[in-house]
Amino acid sequence: MTAAPASVGNAHTGDTGGAVATDGTDATGGSSLAADRRALADAADRAEDALAALPVPAERTPAQHALATDAKNAVRTVRGRFLRLHGETVYRQLTDGHTLDLRLPELVVGATESWPGLLPGAESMAVEQGRLQAEKEGLEIDQGLFLRELLRSPGSGRHLIDAMALPTARALDLLPEFRRTGTLDLGSVRLERRDGAAHLTMCRTDCLNAEDNQQVEDMETAVDLALLDPEVRVGLLRGGEMTHPRYRGRRVFSAGINLKSLHTGRISLVDFLLRRELGYLNKIFRGLRVEHSGAWHTPVIEKPWVAAVDTFAIGGGAQLLMIFDRVVAASDSYVSLPAAQEGIVPGAGNLRLGRLAGGRVSRQVVLWGRRIHATEPDARLLLDEVVEPDLMDRAVAESLERLDSPAVVTNRRMLNLAEEPPEQFRQYMAEFAMQQALRLYSQDVIGKVGRFSAAATTAAAAAV
Repeated sequence: MTAAPASVGNAHTGDTGGAVATDGTDATGGSSLAADRRALADAADRAEDALAALPVPAERTPAQHALATDAKNAVRTVRGRFLRLHGETVYRQLTDGHTLDLRLPELVVGATESWPGLLPGAESMAVEQGRLQAEKEGLEIDQGLFLRELLRSPGSGRHLIDAMALPTARALDLLPEFRRTGTLDLGSVRLERRDGAAHLTMCRTDCLNAEDNQQVEDMETAVDLALLDPEVRVGLLRGGEMTHPRYRGRRVFSAGINLKSLHTGRISLVDFLLRRELGYLNKIFRGLRVEHSGAWHTPVIEKPWVAAVDTFAIGGGAQLLMIFDRVVAASDSYVSLPAAQEGIVPGAGNLRLGRLAGGRVSRQVVLWGRRIHATEPDARLLLDEVVEPDLMDRAVAESLERLDSPAVVTNRRMLNLAEEPPEQFRQYMAEFAMQQALRLYSQDVIGKVGRFSAAATTAAAAAV
């Protein structure tokens, strides 16, 4: 019952501009777009029929799992070929010739509606979102395939990254209130303006600032507001005080990705993993694209950023440190990026850690799970200043004051450009979209997060 892939012409790569001739043939000399669209829709229908004839994933036998895998692999082969040949055409149609700035979710929805078979349908995705990670079909893999091919193309990839660098609608709505009051509680992040500095405090006390979809939403809003407010000249990110029994009353920077949310199927490839990298992290690093007084020469607003590490920066917390202009850490803190242990790709950490710490240390941290304590010599590769915990407030204040300078803004821009060219970032994120999607549905990751959730539940019961 294996579905055979339909032919979609000879695939090629490159930024063709997506031109389509009047006869429906790609002006680049490729095959007929109309015929390829029909073949794509037919392949998707065959895959959908094959999956519909099987029990839900949690109830399948090994043989039925194999049939489902064959059906999904067949349609993904067709989708990949179609996107390599027509991806730029698809993107130009969705963005009206690059005149519309679509964020990731809007782009995925638009492609689902306008290009039948290119992505799983809205109903299928809605069902998928209500399942545990271990019980899903893995339809986000098709989204990863779609976004990889768009990011691979210089034309669509650059435009998509620029669109993701625009301020969110939520931030624009909240900007008047923040400018008036200087404070906002966004839920998982508190934002306060003091003496020209935006203080962003992560306050997920229930999970040691472990990140999920909501925290990414709140962080991007807070970063946008800090960059949009003309009274803010420098930004600070720090963890708040925790209520967790083990860390009660102590500040914690971040425990990384929320593995419990991943186990329950509430970590999204589009709304968390890709939005995080292309959204607020990229805005901290490269700035916010918005019309402003200097837009004719520099079409972004950039500001210096300080990170203050208390207790630990694990996983995604460690990734954050790699894009900040100055990192101050308490002497009793540590940094770790246990990607191989968790099983997923640590965002753009693999792109940046080697530049900062070198290849050997990067492999020790990412592949071997090494913790780097703040007092170790190698910590100087990731941390700028290490002080006793009771001196953190003073060290942070001094850092904010020193970075509050227009010359710092210009020089950080040039340093970032030299260290990580935008094209390098685009190419990395293209492959990240695919590989992270595959990792989310790999059996080793599903097994690990399931064991984590079971252990956390047992510990909570024992504590009661």
